[in-house]
Amino acid sequence: MSKSFTTITGDVSKALATLRKEIPDTMQGFNAMAKGALQGGAIDELHKELIALAIGVASRCDACIGFHVKALIRLGVTKEQLMETLGICAYMGGGPTLMYAAEAVRAYEELTAKLQPAA
Repeated sequence: MSKSFTTITGDVSKALATLRKEIPDTMQGFNAMAKGALQGGAIDELHKELIALAIGVASRCDACIGFHVKALIRLGVTKEQLMETLGICAYMGGGPTLMYAAEAVRAYEELTAKLQPAA
């Protein structure tokens, strides 16, 4: 059965809402760290998201792939930027990472298709 990154990110978002309610201090701390880490500086936000995606691919984290691909699309990533990043993932992580690089391609295709107007 094929994964839906829309479903994965939606399901995880619901669970994260529960965590925000149950452990608010921890979640506020994590959110502050994420905001600080992703803020543009010497490395812009798009390139930081590409790094985050690469780590998600290497870690084989479906939700990470979904959330970071969504962010990259919002930031205007080009397909070429995404593919070159995934090429580095495969180079550094070998076959198993290549399989999750393919999952990132599927996430990109699924999530960009939702942005296309119906024909």
